[in-house]
Amino acid sequence: MQLSDAARPRANLDSRRIARLALRYSLVIILALFLVTLALSNRSFLTLSNMNVILIQVAANAMLATGATFVILTGGIDLSVGSIVGLAGVTAALFAQNDGGLTCAEAVGLGVLAGGGIGAFNGLLVALAKVPPFVATLGSMTVASGLAFVFSDGQPISGLSDQFLSLSGTIGGVSIPVVVMIAVVLVSWVVLARTRFGMHIYAVGGNAHAARVAGVSLRTTRFAVYVISGALAGVAGVLLAARATAGIANTGSGYELNAIAAAVIGGISLMGGRGSLVGTVFGFLIIGVLDNGLNIINVSPFYQLIVKGLIIIGAVFVDSITHRTDD
Repeated sequence: MQLSDAARPRANLDSRRIARLALRYSLVIILALFLVTLALSNRSFLTLSNMNVILIQVAANAMLATGATFVILTGGIDLSVGSIVGLAGVTAALFAQNDGGLTCAEAVGLGVLAGGGIGAFNGLLVALAKVPPFVATLGSMTVASGLAFVFSDGQPISGLSDQFLSLSGTIGGVSIPVVVMIAVVLVSWVVLARTRFGMHIYAVGGNAHAARVAGVSLRTTRFAVYVISGALAGVAGVLLAARATAGIANTGSGYELNAIAAAVIGGISLMGGRGSLVGTVFGFLIIGVLDNGLNIINVSPFYQLIVKGLIIIGAVFVDSITHRTDD
């Protein structure tokens, strides 16, 4: 049975859409095949205890990747979040020591504030000074790292209060970092998908000139997303300090790689304006499972870095192809 002349263009259009979707998520498909293979080859992989370990391990990256999603959707990039994690952890630990004189809530607030402060610095550089995001956040990455080492004198800050250390505990049998992760993701999804601010973020990343004509404040939007990214990195840093029972300056070293990888694998376009937080969730879960799986089969951490780097390159390559196809 042959298609009619009217039906043939529609069939071609559907096939092109399917091809674009398959191309965009080709890396996810490949990774899914890897995960299935790993589950079949190692019985401990799919155990409930291992799934719980994965969720706890991805919690910090989930917050960083969520912040990265806000930034990347505007067409920017934030390389400073790994250093912010260390700075926030050190800051919170300094005031959470048994002789620190502050409550747990105050220590946590100061840690998050430190992260938001670096984020605001990034926002000022990008939105007002017009410094390219890569250069601005590369510089602030070094600044934040230096501050963390200065505040800690290069030594782990231990002797933290029991109340602060309880942040690594559980609520109703669920790990507190996992609860915070879920809350952050849900609130961020609502902001991006259901608010005017979320629309402005997509507009700035999709077509900055058109957004300006429509009355969107480019400066305010760009400034805000960097503050959000820094604050979320601050939350991650505080929780990691509680989990490690100490504030360590280099805790977040290399974490920006995982955050960007999670967003890009999830379909967030580095060109801005395209993608959803749902994809980012899928991305950081994939990264977490990949890390866990490679550890289970005893792959060297050095080779794991190579794998992640290749994944990012592949995801960006796929995004550039689909972007040209859509155009």
